Amino acid sequence: MHIKKNMIVRVISGNHKGSEGKVLYIFPDVNKVIIEGVNLVKRATRPSQDNPTGGFVEKEAPLHVSNVLPVYKGNATRVGYKYLDNGRK
Repeated sequence: MHIKKNMIVRVISGNHKGSEGKVLYIFPDVNKVIIEGVNLVKRATRPSQDNPTGGFVEKEAPLHVSNVLPVYKGNATRVGYKYLDNGRK
């Protein structure tokens, strides 16, 4: 996967196109990432000891990894891989 945790990435498609943020979590089995402050959704919560009143909580939802690019020197950059003659990536 071309995205790692704590990288700064830019969203290149969808409703949040152009937004930037830091990668908080990666889900490699489903190729999704959670980006800080991007793709916020509201979730209803029941009252609990942590939140005695309940109500709505905003949290980040995952985005597919194909919709984000890493930011390098202020520009979104495509990442490519190639194999060397000795077999290393």
